[in-house]
Amino acid sequence: MLRSFRLTNHRSFATEQELSLLPVYDRAQPALPVAAIYGANASGKSNLLDGLTFMRSAVLDSFRKWEAEGGVPRRPFRLDPALRAQPSGYVVDVVIDEVRYTYGFTLSDDRVMEEWLYSYPEKKKRVLFERLDGRIRFGSTLGSERAKLDVLYDLTRPNALFSSVAAQSDSQLVMPIHHWFRNSVAVHRPRSPNWMVAANRVKRFLSDEPIRRRVLLDLLRTADVGISDIQVVEAKFITGGTADGQSREETFPTLVFEHGGSGQMFDFNDESAGTQAWVSLLPMALKTLEYGAALFIDEIDASLHPLLTARLIGLFRESETNPRGAQLIFTTHDASLLGTALGEEVLARDQIWFVEKDRSGTSRLYPLSDFKPREGENQERRYLGGSYGAVPVVSASGFADAVRED
Repeated sequence: MLRSFRLTNHRSFATEQELSLLPVYDRAQPALPVAAIYGANASGKSNLLDGLTFMRSAVLDSFRKWEAEGGVPRRPFRLDPALRAQPSGYVVDVVIDEVRYTYGFTLSDDRVMEEWLYSYPEKKKRVLFERLDGRIRFGSTLGSERAKLDVLYDLTRPNALFSSVAAQSDSQLVMPIHHWFRNSVAVHRPRSPNWMVAANRVKRFLSDEPIRRRVLLDLLRTADVGISDIQVVEAKFITGGTADGQSREETFPTLVFEHGGSGQMFDFNDESAGTQAWVSLLPMALKTLEYGAALFIDEIDASLHPLLTARLIGLFRESETNPRGAQLIFTTHDASLLGTALGEEVLARDQIWFVEKDRSGTSRLYPLSDFKPREGENQERRYLGGSYGAVPVVSASGFADAVRED
């Protein structure tokens, strides 16, 4: 369960910004199940999710995939040379098996400058390791694993994370945080649903547990997209991937859909953009709920009707449909989610965040709770009216002048 994520000097986030999922109003919750991030186009919303994605890839792949002499493939703020040269930093605060962990690191263009991992059993801070300026210090409670960890650190390149190296040897020191990034973090970007990606997701989802088929079909039918059945079929395609340039026949999974019990089957590309987006998203959302993981979605409203988006959010907000504490964090432009749908509140006041970019190109992240909103306040109207910021400054006369003939 994610409690917070901090990043510094990543794309448009020049200074440290924090997304906190700690509840403001209901302290009985360990962490919020939903966070919505609003902002104008190019404000930096996607860069926040990009920062978490980069952190995840660094933890999982810096030892195996980053080139030994290739430095660090970070993405710093580029509009100010002084800031461009500063380190980039990433920190997560998570709860894993009822134990809180804080893990983070800072990076320059060529090396890992700092890296640390702390745990908080019984709410007391325990140093698992701290890495600084090419040296590492392990905590005092490691016992027989200490000698192994010393050897693993000797194998750690300056441009690789120690957690990435130690995980390759199944070190129990880092495996909780490594497993969290590998198994409990999923990122979905629904801009252009791909038939092959969607087919593979549905295939994996259904092959793990046959009972999932009923859940998937029920949600497709409930979404009122006209689908009565879905099948994963193996289709043959002619490709040109051989070394001598000759074409060959390959088999890939693909999806076919039945509408209204007609017996007629339709391909993925025959479906509407909204249906494609829903089909592509559902396996990830359902697995996230099943495992109590965290799902990050960029532009959740892309091709989805607001009521459908609201229903998806509701699955995460309600304890009956989310008993394992899964989390949904998403970016959106859909202001209707700030109000009510079907007479119900879609987002709680502490589940709403904004990203705004200033004239220097620097993004700032801040919560709605900073404005002390009253319960029942018309948040949709106030947001669109500019009361919270994070909206584009557009001029009707400016638009008209741009196309008006002289």
